[in-house]
Amino acid sequence: MKRGVFAVLLLLAVVTALAQRIVVSGTVEDRQTGKSIEGASVSVGGIAVVTNADGYFMLKTDMMPKHLMVTHIGYRNKRVDASELKEEGMKIRMEPATIELREVLVMAEKPRELVAAAIRKIPQNYPLTPELYRCFYRETAMKRQHYISVAEGVVDMYKTSYKRDNRRDRVAIRKGRRLFSPKQSDTLGIKVLGGPVAPIQLDVVKNTGFLLNEQELDYYDLTMMAPTSISDRQQFVIRLTPRTKMPYPLYYGQLYIDCETLAFTRVDMSLDMSDQRKATETMLIKKPSGVRFKPKEMSLLIDYRQSPDGLMRISYIRTTFRFNCDWRRRLFATSFTAYCEMCVTTTEESDSQPIEGRESFDQRDAFFDKVDFFRDPAFWQDYNIIEPTETLDRAIHRILKKY
Repeated sequence: MKRGVFAVLLLLAVVTALAQRIVVSGTVEDRQTGKSIEGASVSVGGIAVVTNADGYFMLKTDMMPKHLMVTHIGYRNKRVDASELKEEGMKIRMEPATIELREVLVMAEKPRELVAAAIRKIPQNYPLTPELYRCFYRETAMKRQHYISVAEGVVDMYKTSYKRDNRRDRVAIRKGRRLFSPKQSDTLGIKVLGGPVAPIQLDVVKNTGFLLNEQELDYYDLTMMAPTSISDRQQFVIRLTPRTKMPYPLYYGQLYIDCETLAFTRVDMSLDMSDQRKATETMLIKKPSGVRFKPKEMSLLIDYRQSPDGLMRISYIRTTFRFNCDWRRRLFATSFTAYCEMCVTTTEESDSQPIEGRESFDQRDAFFDKVDFFRDPAFWQDYNIIEPTETLDRAIHRILKKY
């Protein structure tokens, strides 16, 4: 009897705590065109989310915030004060940024020297103590224009000092769920590069062996592009173009560097697809026998956000894969698209404990196999997530009806 009473009291306590959460939602759009802005960062205090492809966001806090801060590349920061905040349905309109050239842009004549200077300043611009990040992760797969699977979860990411390599960095799944089409013809069984460990492997500022080192940069032509703005700060933009052939594919891309601090703020790259064999070796982890894999696109986006202490921290990462598959004896190939994205929602900057190896997610693991089936409609409770687009939300409900 005592145990039963305790359970009821505990449940009531949880419901009360959740009821006290403040949920602020809305859409972010371009003031001039009215077009939705995808990937805008919406933050309050130490909590952050990003807008989905519809420009929509939902942010959960313990109390009504005094203001929200919205940022996106190429736009002026938008501060929404408490008097303007609504708990749901508000529209936030952002103004395109106007770039004023400064004397510091004289360095633009030597992009290679600029990148080298930014590499030398990594210890000054990024954390030198271990930190633990709470993140939201989602991966989806589409067959032609229809979703066939979605897996998503809340994960913890432990990162060591940016003076060290990434061998002790870890990711652990805190909570997750999955859903897949029950149609046998939608079953693919292909695994491509990505997963929750991607922010560890693809954090090019920390994992400098990937791109930002003298040897790798020798394989590229660097060109200075027109400057832009991120978070009301001017940015150098440097284009990378492969200049030679290597045993592995190189990338086309752009590096964004803060004009004042020389911190890397954004990296946007796409794999060179001119050699299909090399591209396949990079993208494909495994496939069923009898399936022919033809790569079409692999693109990476890594965003860093400046914290109040002046340091840059990884905030958002997205990978996109497009490929065709055909089966022997079939006349036409089928197109597939897969997305992986992770958003850092909160940061613990002190007394961060390492994630033990037995608790961590391994790059050989499939996230889909580590989480449970969609069931609970209130699954996320007070966690902050990237809200699903209307298209994805409809697809989820459509697939659930088939079970």
